[in-house]
Amino acid sequence: MHAWLCENPIGVDALTWKELPTPQPAKGQVLIRIQAASLNFPDLLIVQNKYQMKPELPFVPGSEYAGIVEAVGEGVTHLKVGDAVACLSGTGGFATHTLAPAKLCMPLPKGFSPVDAAAFIMIYATSHHALMDRGQLQPGETVLVLGAAGGVGMSAIQIAKLAGAKVIAAASSDEKLAFCKQLGADETINYSTEDLRERLKELTGSHGPDVIYDPVGGPFTEPAFRSIAWRGRHLVVGFAAGDIPAIKINLALVKGASIVGVFWGDFARREPEANAKMMQELATWYLKGKIKPVIDREMPMSELKAAYARMGSREVKGKLVLVNE
Repeated sequence: MHAWLCENPIGVDALTWKELPTPQPAKGQVLIRIQAASLNFPDLLIVQNKYQMKPELPFVPGSEYAGIVEAVGEGVTHLKVGDAVACLSGTGGFATHTLAPAKLCMPLPKGFSPVDAAAFIMIYATSHHALMDRGQLQPGETVLVLGAAGGVGMSAIQIAKLAGAKVIAAASSDEKLAFCKQLGADETINYSTEDLRERLKELTGSHGPDVIYDPVGGPFTEPAFRSIAWRGRHLVVGFAAGDIPAIKINLALVKGASIVGVFWGDFARREPEANAKMMQELATWYLKGKIKPVIDREMPMSELKAAYARMGSREVKGKLVLVNE
């Protein structure tokens, strides 16, 4: 097998493509021949030693991937050799093969593209858990999606529309906002050229958004929260802008609003039955054509460093996927 190995987490340039022995699965594991793996923001942080999870060195990055089971370890009963699966295990995806915990593997129904599957779990599970569970989104409410042209933003637009909400998409360029409109966004805000608070006031008739989906953080969190509706819910999804913002908590008081943390990974671990039910619903929506990840582009696994560079340029609309030929 071959894999992109991180032996020193000082950045993307330190990754090397190496030939390694193909491992055999231990108890509870499966060996997967990787067909496709998506590139997510945590995949950048982890090779820079900036992510909350710090794997033992050396490690193979690539949190999310899809492929075919080639071997199963002791005690694995729900998967067999030849099964198509998707997995979000945190590491291992940027390779030709990987070992994965069987309990983290999602069996793929017939008709589920491996490229789509590799770009599916993280964004749709995060957005469904955020909007429907933590945000308790109701039909007719208004959702503001920050960073709306990215992977999680894309999925948030689709799920919010399925829930019957009005969606305001905010992003950094008119090109990205046109993309959001194609996904179903009702209104848009270019926060590079428009005042976020004034535009929200205009678009909502001073009511404000009922739910704010915030994977960005940085300078946009406070003005968005200051604009929130009475009894609004601000969903803290991530900090793609890099800076973790501080909000004066008196704002929550005067707005009667909630600041709600979203940590899908721990939800899946702590509430596995609820997570499994959610994943089944998402897979059903995909097969019915109700949701589908938009793939910015497919790139050969050998071009991982170029994929990282494209992600860092903030030009990606949807998801980048690396494929093994």
